[in-house]
Amino acid sequence: METPEQQEQESTIPEGVGADYNFQEIATPKANWQDYLLPFGIVFLVLLADQLLKYWVKMHMSPYSFEPNNEIQLFGNWGKLHFTENNGIAFGYEFAGRSGKLALTLFRIIAAGLLCYYTIRVIKSKIGRGFAISVALIFAGAVGNIIDSVFYGKWFYGLNDYEGGYFHGKVVDMLYFPVLKGYFPKWLPLWGGEDYEFFRPIFNIADASISVGVLMILIFFRKSLKS
Repeated sequence: METPEQQEQESTIPEGVGADYNFQEIATPKANWQDYLLPFGIVFLVLLADQLLKYWVKMHMSPYSFEPNNEIQLFGNWGKLHFTENNGIAFGYEFAGRSGKLALTLFRIIAAGLLCYYTIRVIKSKIGRGFAISVALIFAGAVGNIIDSVFYGKWFYGLNDYEGGYFHGKVVDMLYFPVLKGYFPKWLPLWGGEDYEFFRPIFNIADASISVGVLMILIFFRKSLKS
């Protein structure tokens, strides 16, 4: 004897369709090109802004702190363009050695490929436009720094102060916001009397894109991430 739930399900099956009918296809409409337009449009705009700013910094500023064109004030002492380069992951954190740099670059490429695949899956699944945008921001940031790592060692060979080549470029950072500066009280354990600064790391638009995407997921879309 059929349960009421089974009878209700059978009543929704179109005439001439068997019991193996895929209800998932009914519930989730397929994504069209318009669904891809906004997320990948954001990827394009982030990459464009990131690379244009990096190119301008490379061509007009010096990476040496003792030269006057190493730093440009934007908002007084609170916001600056401060040109620096690193082999690292994000926000100026280093990853030592030439072989380590190559390994990091290859890891980034693999991670970006997985992020691209995941971005497409999220769009296809129609989990939500906001979640798709968040993942696209992370993907865009990853690709932005990969471009530096893979190509800048060759493209800017005459400007670089390091041994370059493909896959051995340094990531260009320039956004610096030392909003708060001061000294810890001397009575404070471990850090007493030492100076502090917020926000100390120097970063780029790609780093910011990754951070915004991650924060959006953690704050607004944790349930979507689980699904």
